[in-house]
Amino acid sequence: MLETTTTVSPYARPAWLGTRPLPLRPDEHGEVQPTPPELADRRLETVDLLPPPDTDEFVSTSGPVPDEVLARSSWVPECPVAVDDLVYITVSHWGFDEEYHTGEIIVNAAVGDDVVEVFRRLHAAQFPIEQMRVITKEEIDAHPTGDWNDTTSFVCRPAVGSDRWSWHAFGLAIDINPFHNPYLKGDLVLPELASAYLDRDDLRPGMIGPDDIVVEAFRSVGWSWGGDWNSLKDWMHFSEPGG
Repeated sequence: MLETTTTVSPYARPAWLGTRPLPLRPDEHGEVQPTPPELADRRLETVDLLPPPDTDEFVSTSGPVPDEVLARSSWVPECPVAVDDLVYITVSHWGFDEEYHTGEIIVNAAVGDDVVEVFRRLHAAQFPIEQMRVITKEEIDAHPTGDWNDTTSFVCRPAVGSDRWSWHAFGLAIDINPFHNPYLKGDLVLPELASAYLDRDDLRPGMIGPDDIVVEAFRSVGWSWGGDWNSLKDWMHFSEPGG
């Protein structure tokens, strides 16, 4: 009998991803822990939530937020933006698995065209995005595992360490590959397992650096970058001025 072998994709997602709750700090964030070796140079496959594009050309759609998308989003009536002021966008993007995928994002309708243009430029440059999807309220409230990496915009939540609304709650901010481009303030790292990416001189795919294509694309539509901030670093974060 011939033996068969199973080839494991070099981009396979670890089976434990998202399943290991972290001990909590007094500030309710997870305890910052060393980056698992499998994620020190993170290049994981994209989980296709939407049908992938049938072309290598950039493809996008834009329109009102569908009811089923709204139902699985974090929007509630108490959010600081009305549903009619949001728009649901899909864009094709390059993945770490060297395939094109379709991502989804909810943003403020006032910036919808600009957001599409930004992702058009990232697509042309084949800048890799691991996962691009709408975040649910349940995920916001879930116990942290510190290994998330979702590119997203609208999330109805306060700013980190504050009781004021985040710019994300208005759909006026976008986080790109958070694990590759973490948030750092004092001893707080978010995601909590992403410390391997604090060395910004050790450039790896998915990271954002000063004046690279990601920063340039967002600056072209007037958005600012959290990597330029002085009091903290939020390398994943882009927003309209003030956010």
